[in-house]
Amino acid sequence: MKMALVSIATIFVVASFATFAYASDPSPLQDFCVAVNDTEAFVFVNGKICKNPNMVVAEDFLFRGLNKPGNTSNPLGSRVTPVTVNQLPGLNTLGISAVRIDYAPNGLNPPHTHPRATEILILLKGTLYVGFVTSNPADPALKNKLFATYLHPGDVFVFPQGLIHFQFNVGKTNAVAFAGLSSQNPGVITIANAVFGSDPPINPVVLTKAFQVEKDVIEYLQAQFWWNID
Repeated sequence: MKMALVSIATIFVVASFATFAYASDPSPLQDFCVAVNDTEAFVFVNGKICKNPNMVVAEDFLFRGLNKPGNTSNPLGSRVTPVTVNQLPGLNTLGISAVRIDYAPNGLNPPHTHPRATEILILLKGTLYVGFVTSNPADPALKNKLFATYLHPGDVFVFPQGLIHFQFNVGKTNAVAFAGLSSQNPGVITIANAVFGSDPPINPVVLTKAFQVEKDVIEYLQAQFWWNID
């Protein structure tokens, strides 16, 4: 049963790539454009420079290791294993990437956004509480709307591009999910890290005004270590 579920998940994620590959990144103008390591580039472009096609090998399109659990021994109790163009250079210009997400019991993938990608997530193991929040409504009297639900093995959920979303393991056992994203480099903005852990810090006066709290609350939050689970 487990092998069948894994096979279904694999087929689904691969099929989903074909469905939304053009949702974010521009279409390729050649068969492939294997990325050159940035440290070897003499100019910077929107994306990555192409490797000489005559030097491309099969390994440029291969990533091994998504069968291995990520280390969830951190305060958030989760770990994201990404496969973007930075790990798999053959993804360059193809408009897709993937991640594996591991969650310990009570593990959280905290509220974050992907500025360049829609995400489609399939749960293989465990029980997750997931959701996303809409952008600011046109009517200032209305609130941002939360769409949230519980996922069980085999369930699929979509997080629209750029919207704040999260996943929380509400089960008593480990949980595992895989996701496809509609960009070779979807980007991640973890909300708490960006607001309270930026370098240099945002002026506390700005955050005190924004969050309508006392300055010592902001200073306390800025003094914390904000974990990056990627």
